[in-house]
Amino acid sequence: MAVTVKKVSIWRTEVEDRPGTLARVLEPLAGAGADLKVVMGYRYPGEGSRAAIEVYPVSGKKLTAAAQSAGLSPVSIPTLLVEGDDRPGLGQKLSAALGEGGINISYVVAQVVGRKFSAVYGFPAGTDAARASALIKKAAAPPPKPAKRKKPAKRKKK
Repeated sequence: MAVTVKKVSIWRTEVEDRPGTLARVLEPLAGAGADLKVVMGYRYPGEGSRAAIEVYPVSGKKLTAAAQSAGLSPVSIPTLLVEGDDRPGLGQKLSAALGEGGINISYVVAQVVGRKFSAVYGFPAGTDAARASALIKKAAAPPPKPAKRKKPAKRKKK
């Protein structure tokens, strides 16, 4: 599988950090038939009582209404979803390509399941995301296969 890089819109809500909050936010989405690819929940550092929940995708009238009823709204952080075949060192290779390209990352969440990886990158500006997309595709391209060596031709006997 080739690596895919897709611009996505993350939906987010800020919540009180209490047991069951994530389930309450996800409940209307589940009821509307959402098939979420990304769910991120985290407590704000230094603020034990506040947290954020982010999800993707939210599209269509039914899911949009469900997301809004849960307090979710689209965020303006330019975000890329990167998916493909995993291989050792790929995360470092992608990070190096972005760093060498002078692109700062606002956040990254990545995981591997089996032989596939998925990463969500957020950037300070849309121009960074556009440049990052090209750099990620180039850096994630599989290494070229070594050329096959030809067998030497047999000499004919005289």
